Amino acid sequence: MATTVSTYAPAGATKEGSGEAAGAVAIVDWLIYAVVFSSACIVAGLLWDISWHRTIGRDTFWSPPHILEQIAAIVAGLSCGYIALRTTFAGSAEARSTSVRFWRFFQAPLGAWVCIWGTIMMITSAPFDDWWHNAYGLDVKILSPPHMVLAAGMAGIQVGAMLMVLGAQNRTDREADRRRYAYIFALAAAIVVVMSSVIIQEEAAFGNSMHGSGFYKVTGIVFPIFLVAFGRALKLKWPATTVALVYMAIILLTMWVTQLFPAQAKLAPIYNPVTHMVPTPFPLLLVFPGMAIDLLMRRFGENRDWMLSIAIGVAFVAVMLAVHWFWAEFLLSPAARNFVFGVDQWDYSSRLGPWRYQYWNLDRGGFLLARGLLVAAVYATVSARLGLWWGAGMSRIKR
Repeated sequence: MATTVSTYAPAGATKEGSGEAAGAVAIVDWLIYAVVFSSACIVAGLLWDISWHRTIGRDTFWSPPHILEQIAAIVAGLSCGYIALRTTFAGSAEARSTSVRFWRFFQAPLGAWVCIWGTIMMITSAPFDDWWHNAYGLDVKILSPPHMVLAAGMAGIQVGAMLMVLGAQNRTDREADRRRYAYIFALAAAIVVVMSSVIIQEEAAFGNSMHGSGFYKVTGIVFPIFLVAFGRALKLKWPATTVALVYMAIILLTMWVTQLFPAQAKLAPIYNPVTHMVPTPFPLLLVFPGMAIDLLMRRFGENRDWMLSIAIGVAFVAVMLAVHWFWAEFLLSPAARNFVFGVDQWDYSSRLGPWRYQYWNLDRGGFLLARGLLVAAVYATVSARLGLWWGAGMSRIKR
């Protein structure tokens, strides 16, 4: 950690002061690793839990995915709580200079407070979700009220992890450390993109939806804000592309591992007798719009955000359309029905039929499709503008 002493130590610092700074850096690094690891476990548990519900059905709260999610949240919350207490009562001047106050007394990095809030939300969602199922039965959709509380808590921990890495990245003046933090931030940012894709999974994860303008509207709302914000805040040559690649890697790894485990449905009615865990759908090809975003942000710079937003909004929809229109045809073909692409694997409760190989939610005519794509470009433009504003804010975070 000696290489990062100058991050905290002022010019002319004594050896003792440099030692305190090195200790502060070590504590921050330990916290970053712990929270990012916890956030990775949370998203792994989330993807596992969705597969569990699609394969086995509603289980007790004490199912393995739920336990993984809650333990990961507790680890993140306790780690941040420890740092808050240590910084408040025994923190060095360097540690306190990189923290924010809460209730005018307690001190910790901004990301730590966000993680603590996220942990409280996740723990609160557990009994709420159990009561919901006992009172109303199975979830019809992913977005039930308890799941939204859980999602808010998960998002809090993910955002908190990003804020802590951002602070470390933006404080350091060492290129090697800045690059290391940037790659850690890329992982934390990709986890946020994964969670966003899960929320819209029912509308925009399957190839069946990719020939309708609704797919491009939903993705135009959700993804530009994240890819653009991370692209502006992340200090890498291809930031948005890197985040998109890590997002795809996380989904692919989860999809391939999940399919290896045999499982059977335990909750009637069973219309589709599955024999293995139903995997997460193949990831969207966000690496291509990510490359377009990186190129446009490099071309426009940082002083023409409105023009840049319009360019990104149009380019995002155009690239998504060019890539996914033909990708959808492949996903619906027999060539994709294998372990690698994981296509044509449906919930145990699905009544299988020809709908599996048909396009859903098609626009009634070329004019309506074109109008829908234009609306999608407007949505993507607004999303990109918000992303530029958010990313500029993140690039200034140092606490």
